[in-house]
Amino acid sequence: MDDFKLGFLLGLLVGEGHFGGDGRQPQITLRMHARHRRLFEWLTQNVPGSRLYGPYTHGGRNYYQWMLRGESLRKILPLLDALPIAEISPVTYARYEKMKADYGLSSERKTKKPENISKETPKTHSAPPAEDDNPAPNRPNLR
Repeated sequence: MDDFKLGFLLGLLVGEGHFGGDGRQPQITLRMHARHRRLFEWLTQNVPGSRLYGPYTHGGRNYYQWMLRGESLRKILPLLDALPIAEISPVTYARYEKMKADYGLSSERKTKKPENISKETPKTHSAPPAEDDNPAPNRPNLR
């Protein structure tokens, strides 16, 4: 897999990935709206052994579910371990490592785990106060 594809996969896993399992085997799952079908097709073409399920309609949602599990997941672990998941998203890295621990998966980590990750929430800047403190008509008041 070339660098672009690896980076794209990393972004999807950090943003949308679920790392877990069914109690018998580990799995990585992505679930997104059906309008992303072409993205899911790209995944199944570029991640050997992955499968696409759906479309499903449930609770007013229309979605596909992509899964990677079994031997295909085990084969890709060294590739995933080489990605800078820990550096980009410590939360995702923790979920990924928990899946591996829960299912007895091991692979050598090729990138250094960050040593000084702050547990503080990153500071964000709030929007300046609105001139009109009343919510716009037909919009929920989110304050």
